[in-house]
Amino acid sequence: MHPYYSRLQMGTKALGLTLSEQQLQLLLSYQDALLLWNKAYNLTAIREANEVLVKHIFDSLSIIAHLPNGRLLDVGTGGGMPGLLVAICQPERDCVLLDSNGKKIRFLKQFIADHQLTHACAIQARIESPDTRAALGQFEVVTSRAFASLVDFVKLATPYLHSTGTIAAMKGVIPVDELSQLSDYAQQVIALTVPQLDDQRHLIKLTVR
Repeated sequence: MHPYYSRLQMGTKALGLTLSEQQLQLLLSYQDALLLWNKAYNLTAIREANEVLVKHIFDSLSIIAHLPNGRLLDVGTGGGMPGLLVAICQPERDCVLLDSNGKKIRFLKQFIADHQLTHACAIQARIESPDTRAALGQFEVVTSRAFASLVDFVKLATPYLHSTGTIAAMKGVIPVDELSQLSDYAQQVIALTVPQLDDQRHLIKLTVR
């Protein structure tokens, strides 16, 4: 048995997720692959398996219960957080993972191919590009984790959003000053509880009024 299987199982249950054995094994495969590739490609500053489990996997999974249904775009996905982890847990959802860093996209493409995740797609491109907007179309959910300031992210994300879509930004402390600059958007701030993590985590959900 994988050394982190029991902790992963307990953590996902604490988050209210009911995952199959295959999904749990995929999450563990992701943990192993990220650590392996990180030795050569510097995908993340976190290099310990326990921290990957808590600060990447559990942190990303903490938003799933709060996401609306529909096609998802993860902007500045890096090593696939949260987009690839959402895709593993919600195979019914199409997920596009966007990043301008070629090394990170190569890692994601390889993992997606190795595990035949046909509903996930990794793309190397810049969100600002009109060509990217034309190629990707619009989404019901646009998310990010530490991609940019909230105001900048919203400005970049809005062209990719369906008229009834939701921007879902992962943040630490509540960005009160930035939220005050986004009065054109209906706002919902959700406090997240991440298993085995004491730091503050919030999900900022925004919809165009």
